[in-house]
Amino acid sequence: MLRKIRLTFALIFFFLILLLFLDFTGTVHAWMGWLAKIQFMPAVLALNLVVVAILLALTLIFGRLYCSVICPLGVFQDIAAWFGKKARKNRYSYSPAISWLRYGILGIFIVALVAGAGSLAALLEPYSSFGRIASNLFSPVYSAINNFLAFLAERADSYAFYKTDIWIKSIPTFAIAVATFTIIVVLAWRNGRTYCNTICPVGTILGFFARFSWFKPVMESSRCVNCKACEKNCKASAIDVATHTIDYSRCVACMDCIQKCNKGAISYTHKTKEKEKPAADGKSGDINRNRRSFLTATALLATTATVTAQEKKVDGGLAIIEKKKIPERSTPIVPPGALGLGNFTQHCTACQLCVSVCPNGVLRPSAGLMTLMQPEMSYERGYCRPECVKCSEVCPAGAIRPITVAEKSSIQIGHAVWVKENCIPLTDGENCGNCARHCPAGAIAMIPSDPSDNNSIRIPAINVEKCIGCGTCENLCPARPLSAIYVEGHEIHRTI
Repeated sequence: MLRKIRLTFALIFFFLILLLFLDFTGTVHAWMGWLAKIQFMPAVLALNLVVVAILLALTLIFGRLYCSVICPLGVFQDIAAWFGKKARKNRYSYSPAISWLRYGILGIFIVALVAGAGSLAALLEPYSSFGRIASNLFSPVYSAINNFLAFLAERADSYAFYKTDIWIKSIPTFAIAVATFTIIVVLAWRNGRTYCNTICPVGTILGFFARFSWFKPVMESSRCVNCKACEKNCKASAIDVATHTIDYSRCVACMDCIQKCNKGAISYTHKTKEKEKPAADGKSGDINRNRRSFLTATALLATTATVTAQEKKVDGGLAIIEKKKIPERSTPIVPPGALGLGNFTQHCTACQLCVSVCPNGVLRPSAGLMTLMQPEMSYERGYCRPECVKCSEVCPAGAIRPITVAEKSSIQIGHAVWVKENCIPLTDGENCGNCARHCPAGAIAMIPSDPSDNNSIRIPAINVEKCIGCGTCENLCPARPLSAIYVEGHEIHRTI
């Protein structure tokens, strides 16, 4: 019963969190966004002490239920291990904990966080790793299915589905996601929770507290017949039948051992002190422990990328618009609500949730060494619409603080820069003014290129004090391959 309860909650949590990364409409986030905020490291980085305290209390009472129920990467390992189990049953065996490796990786993780090396920390953090897998590998498949349904719906004169772009947002991040997926699947297929109990820093932290948990699987020596059914099915390799002991720092309270033992030698209960019972011959008898059944359910906190930009056409389909190139920016652009580069890089876990939910294609993972995989803004595919605050609504780690639409319109994340050599009025001798017409902040005005001739062709003039860096001008500039106007980011955001 306990195992069925755990599996039910684990699958519910897993698929709802997966939908957070797959859903491009933002509907799921409105109802289930809290699932991202109760992940351990995002809660720590967001200084959400209430969530951290609840997760630690949950661990101290019930063991590592976070790892087996709430953590999506933990459940993903169980799914991979389940398929491996179909290939070969009873394939696990006890192995001693590699403590020096576990705590060594935890030390590197903590140093990386303190030093601001968010990319290194993001490589090890489980929720972020799952997020990259979901957004880079699962999301394209989900979008392809959606686009197929949209194709069928269009021919049935239905608007139940609409087509969405499928594109690789970052080659390095995609490659890291593939490598992470491969490593986790292979390890889980062969050895169960090896990644969880050897590499994952969150697993090491919670494992330390789990040693003192009130409820835990307990072996009763008097009933054990040394069949090793529990040991061979423990995906954490934490059960040593030879000594009738369980390594509770690695046990994830999956209840598989209890389900496999047909002698009732393992139960999920509070471990009391061992008492000796006198035997009939006056000698010490076998150890006898009090047992209680814990049957109440715990209320847990509850493909191919179209990188070609769809080959947009104009003039009745007579000309193909050339793709834009990304301009060289001295300072990366981070979303409104991030406060600035410093706060963003320190708190971002590179989970890609904001990238997944961005409806305008503005956010994509960085390829820079120090900010690798952390999102940054670029405007080749769209611009940051003043009425959209989705990224601030979904960020679980405090890297992007919640803001209102009114607040966003007054936050300056960068400023526009005019590139004279690319401007169409000067290169082609044709009037344009596209940037000025569409600027939502009214920060661009068209002025005569020759101050002495009011009738001369007009060029843009930028009021950097009014510009908010939304990228509308850069995105809508018709100059190719580089826009005649681009946005330079600000290290510290300010309100104007």
